[in-house]
Amino acid sequence: MKSRVHNSPNLIYSVGTQVVALKQVQGSNGEAVHPAGAVGVVVRSPGDRQHSYRIRFVDGFEAALHHDNLMLLAKYKQGAINDSDQVLSTHGLFDRVIYRCVVGSRAFGLDTGESDTDRRGIYLPPADLHWSLYGVPDQLENDDSEECYWELQKFLVMALKGNPNILECLYTPLVEHATPLAKELLAMRDAFLSRLVYQTYNGYVMSQFKRMQADLRNQGKVKPKHVMHLIRLLLSGIHVLREGFVPVDVGEYRERLFAIKNETMPWDDIEVWRKELHKVFDRALSETKLPERPDYERANDFLVKARRLAVAEELP
Repeated sequence: MKSRVHNSPNLIYSVGTQVVALKQVQGSNGEAVHPAGAVGVVVRSPGDRQHSYRIRFVDGFEAALHHDNLMLLAKYKQGAINDSDQVLSTHGLFDRVIYRCVVGSRAFGLDTGESDTDRRGIYLPPADLHWSLYGVPDQLENDDSEECYWELQKFLVMALKGNPNILECLYTPLVEHATPLAKELLAMRDAFLSRLVYQTYNGYVMSQFKRMQADLRNQGKVKPKHVMHLIRLLLSGIHVLREGFVPVDVGEYRERLFAIKNETMPWDDIEVWRKELHKVFDRALSETKLPERPDYERANDFLVKARRLAVAEELP
């Protein structure tokens, strides 16, 4: 998604910020001095949004204006262009979901009675909106229902890079909804597997453990659930290189992984297991039959086809 101006509900404009008056600016005698839309500069900021700013206009006139009567100049000029919030509220993009699946602990075989159900997937925006000035968001999120859907191109790009979360979406056995187009994508999911899995999975785990070792030195603790999932990533990545398939369910390692999560496995033992897995991962890389790079052409052909189908009103 292209960058856009954000306006936090608690933001206070600092001195020097250019703003636009959203209402007519009046003088002490009640007469109009500047029309709505006039540009000024903040010369004094309040401590909160309950009090007024002091705004100086181009002719040197100053007026007290409340936050609700001002807008950042950059935001005013941007208008609704690339405003994903407006897209979400006016175009019903959740109705454009072509693929929905369950990932997380329930798919990993690591769920408990308290586990949430994490749903992920893909949405295909209608062509006219995708081509418009308004643009579409890279992803849709619903925090209440633990759902997240990526725009198709964003999903494909991340899959080509070997992103573990995305590859797990393609290989999870818990598929709740798939249109004919999504089923075509699932049928070609091996096109996204390559030796890049080694760099992506292995590199991420190594960087995270380096950070956690620092946390142990400085704070004396780490997040055990995060440690568990890092080990899970190593196990998964090794399997991908050896078998050419993403093993989402790692239930066969449930007992040992839960020992990490429940903090019954000593840190030294975790480190021994991790280092052994790194060595196995190295061997798997040297022996793998996966290609050096994923099939970019096949992925691109699929995206072009999907874009053409998005012209029609019916979801493909």
